[in-house]
Amino acid sequence: MKTHNGLIGLTIIMTLGFTLPGAQGKLLVSAEGATRVDTTAGDNLTLAVSFSGAADPAVTWFKGHLPIVTWTIGSDAPPDVAMEYKEILRLEPSGSLSFVHVPLDYGDNYSVEMTKSGLGTASVNFTLRVFESFQNVTLTVSPDLIIEGSEQFLLQYSMLHGVVEHQLWFFNDRRITEEDDPRYSMQPGSLAVHGPHRSDTGRYTVSLTNPFSSVTLHLNITILYGPDEPRIQINPLQEFYVSGDSLTLSCQADGSPQPLVEWTFGSETLTESHTGVLNLSRVLTSQGGIYTCELRNQMTGVRRHQSIELLVYERPAGSPQCSVLSNYNRSLQYECRWSGGTPPARLSFPDFGEGNSLENLLLTVNASVEMDGKMVTCQAQHPVEHSECNITARSPQNFLPTVSTDVDSEGKIVVSIHCLSRAEPPAVVSWFRGGEPVSDGNLISDDTTRLEVRHHNASILLLQNYTCTSRNPLGGRSKGIHLQEPSISDFSLFPHKEGTIVTLTWEVPPTSIVTGFDIQMKGPPLVIVDGNVSRTKGGADEFRTILRKPGSARSADVFHLDPKSTYRFRVLPRALMTEGQPTRADRAGPPEGLSGPAIAGIAAGIPCSILFLLLLCGLIYFAIYWSKTKRRQTRYPVTRTAEKVTTPHMQAPHNLLPGAPKSPPDYNRLRQTSSILSVAPPTFVPPPPVRVATTV
Repeated sequence: MKTHNGLIGLTIIMTLGFTLPGAQGKLLVSAEGATRVDTTAGDNLTLAVSFSGAADPAVTWFKGHLPIVTWTIGSDAPPDVAMEYKEILRLEPSGSLSFVHVPLDYGDNYSVEMTKSGLGTASVNFTLRVFESFQNVTLTVSPDLIIEGSEQFLLQYSMLHGVVEHQLWFFNDRRITEEDDPRYSMQPGSLAVHGPHRSDTGRYTVSLTNPFSSVTLHLNITILYGPDEPRIQINPLQEFYVSGDSLTLSCQADGSPQPLVEWTFGSETLTESHTGVLNLSRVLTSQGGIYTCELRNQMTGVRRHQSIELLVYERPAGSPQCSVLSNYNRSLQYECRWSGGTPPARLSFPDFGEGNSLENLLLTVNASVEMDGKMVTCQAQHPVEHSECNITARSPQNFLPTVSTDVDSEGKIVVSIHCLSRAEPPAVVSWFRGGEPVSDGNLISDDTTRLEVRHHNASILLLQNYTCTSRNPLGGRSKGIHLQEPSISDFSLFPHKEGTIVTLTWEVPPTSIVTGFDIQMKGPPLVIVDGNVSRTKGGADEFRTILRKPGSARSADVFHLDPKSTYRFRVLPRALMTEGQPTRADRAGPPEGLSGPAIAGIAAGIPCSILFLLLLCGLIYFAIYWSKTKRRQTRYPVTRTAEKVTTPHMQAPHNLLPGAPKSPPDYNRLRQTSSILSVAPPTFVPPPPVRVATTV
């Protein structure tokens, strides 16, 4: 629409110019706008011209050198347009050339020539470039495999639509020019690289532009090469290796892609990988020899080889092993073994001054008291390592039989008696029941250390006495086993802090037959709450079983106790239906206080105690008062002859002296003659009879 309006304006101007007076007598043609026109395919455009100096000139438009439109301006006849251009070209009244939906191939040099008789010819040249926006542009390379040293490789781009005005090539973001490197040659749409080298590996970029669009494409190119000369490394590097050592062989070479490394030993392929690493762990002498690595480029097929010799010496595996065996239970057979090795290890028993064997040494020694507890050393000598081992023969040590009880699928009590004594060589156990050997081999284990007896009734099992004898060439020990009824040797109760749980623990004598335990309680019933439903377990104020435990149990937890209530617990052992003696009953609950009768007794005893104290104080006071009164009585001295006094009912002893002592004076009688005395004498109170002895 904009182009059409311009043409109308130009036509009006030209018409006015022709009608103005004083028109020049020379024909002139000029372009209205640029003579170089860029457009996109499918657009409408006009190559606009104007003329002056003549009226109604003849107009001819050329595409290159080919006339495509002719017409005389102002003629009633239509313009003469070449047949193949009639759908595209339109000649305007002003002589301008219009294009309708210009195709891509209409881009060319156009020129207009106007002729007027007597005035000559005038012309104007145009350049029309028709472009397309870039669509579906791709960048490719050929050949697919680019090998170092080949002739060349070619980068090319292609597109579904688009016209390129400028192309620029880059390698790793550096612009490529033919002046900088003669190996590059560029043509429209392509870049050739001659004599490719591994350094040409990288990213190639092409940038395409035209006035209406642009596009940039990248392509990574890899130059294939190698493998180069292989390099073998050993870690750790040693002159030779000992069997059991570990080492790593590494074979490397440069190449693209990374060469595939194949290790071979003899005719056997060991590994195939890109890393080229061969791990040899705990090598053996059989692994010594020539190792070859082959490197192969999987893309180009190029191969290279390299070999290395590996020396391996073997030490005997592990360490020397010493043992002592029983030789028909009469003598000791010492054995020393250290198998493997190159050469084999030499073994000896220096304690006996005998033996010099390879890999395995046997020596028989008579059993004696001196051999019991004696440590015997075996020396093992090998070029790589010297070692030794020790063994000590011992007679059976003291042991304690143990008893375990179970119930089989038939409901029988199964009693397993174990007699295991530490001994070297291992002791053989013989079993006796009631003094008679146990001949049924099904009752004795394969190693003879266990005897099993079965019965439905525990009382029958308790009637038998068993004996086990443990013996080896150095001696033997015997132990008698008397099975006990179900019993418990130790019992403890541990209340938890919250008071709602108690833990019961117990132990069982070693020879007691027990298949289970009844946990019994006396006290308030246990209450177990499931949601909103209360379920009471037990209820009588007697010992009742609240829990059962298997014979292997040694503890039990009782839950849901009332912290404010008092309970008593005990454990009853049993062997199926046979019950043993229960344990003592231990108490659980709040601490015990004084009972009502005790409190009443204390209350009644307090007044009685006070009354007793008062009576005691009165007696003490009376005793003190009586003592003081007695001390105030007047006493007169008594002659020495009166020191010996006899009671009236006692007979006087034999007179030991010539004269008998005189009786003391009668002071009462003297008191009657008061007229003779100036002072009345005191009343005489005779002292109590005293038994006196006189020493001569």
